[in-house]
Amino acid sequence: MERTVLITGCSSGIGRATAEAFLDEGWTVVATARDESAIRDLGDRGALTRTLDVTKPAQCQSVVAEVIEENGGLDCLVNNAGYAQFGPTEDVPTRLVEDQFDVNVLGPHRLIRAALPHMREAERGTIVNVSSVSGRLSAPGMGVYSSSKAALESMSDALRVEASAFDVDVVLVEPGPVETQFDDTAQSSLSDLDRTEAYGDIYRTLEDWETVGSMSSIPAWQVASVILEAGVSTDPQTRYTVGTGSEYLTLARFLPDSFRDAVFSLIRGLAG
Repeated sequence: MERTVLITGCSSGIGRATAEAFLDEGWTVVATARDESAIRDLGDRGALTRTLDVTKPAQCQSVVAEVIEENGGLDCLVNNAGYAQFGPTEDVPTRLVEDQFDVNVLGPHRLIRAALPHMREAERGTIVNVSSVSGRLSAPGMGVYSSSKAALESMSDALRVEASAFDVDVVLVEPGPVETQFDDTAQSSLSDLDRTEAYGDIYRTLEDWETVGSMSSIPAWQVASVILEAGVSTDPQTRYTVGTGSEYLTLARFLPDSFRDAVFSLIRGLAG
């Protein structure tokens, strides 16, 4: 039986690699992006492409309904679309916090609400929410982004139990630094801020993040292969932490708060 997957944020990085991985596995792939022209080449490879802005509720509903009508169902939803808003919490305007949550939390929620009724009725399906190690370990200057991913994690934990009675699996994928354009977007998010001089050390640390992160970054295809594993498995794990660096960072959350705070303070001091 041919299976269908809907993937958000396919214009680059993890989303694009995930679409390619499912295509190679023989799935019907519905690849989406805010600008459909950016994924035209995925269409040339056999994917069905759609315009989808996850901040638009009506569009989320209509794309899911169209996919189900045209393909007879939806076996896997991959909520990948997202971005990072960096900056000290005090310096990030509330409107930018709202934008961050609109994409990273409300976007997946809109698509889950559109897709889950059909999965429940079919009594099968998998929802993969692409989170981040930052959802479990928050660092100075990344509070807004981390809190959005933490919200996605909490929502997924509740949904996993709610949906399990209908044989629908809910999976979190938590990568660390990935070799994508993600960091470029995160760096550009700093340009929208009125910087408080007192946080100069944090800004310097964030501006060096791309260099530091690249030392432990993993290719997008590695994350995509994990998402594929979750999608095809009849008994997926609840969480997949991707990359050695990500695994170590996740373990750091079990350290006493005072110890983690001291480490982060030391890093701030070195950047000062």
